[in-house]
Amino acid sequence: MIRTLILAGALALSASFAYAEEPIVGNWKTVAGDTAVIAPCGGGYCITLKTGKFAGRKIGTLAGSGGTYSGEITDPSNDKTYSGSGTVSGNSLKMSGCVLKVFCKSQTWTRL
Repeated sequence: MIRTLILAGALALSASFAYAEEPIVGNWKTVAGDTAVIAPCGGGYCITLKTGKFAGRKIGTLAGSGGTYSGEITDPSNDKTYSGSGTVSGNSLKMSGCVLKVFCKSQTWTRL
């Protein structure tokens, strides 16, 4: 009986971890002061601007887990797309975009 209860408890606990959101999911304040929403989509994560001049525009897709992600990021001001990455640390998200993996720019977003 006790073994059954322990097994049931372990299964319930492991199921709850399977549904836990990745640290990147949520609302983020960009360097420009806009709000970006990062949400699950198509097996990865989509970045969409929620406020500002480009509100409603999808500006990136990332894949990964555990706080480290990579994919593509678009600069909405010039409509250029770069290979990019994101790293979550606490309430900070360091976003980087590179051209030819040589010329890179980074900025840190803050969780809202």
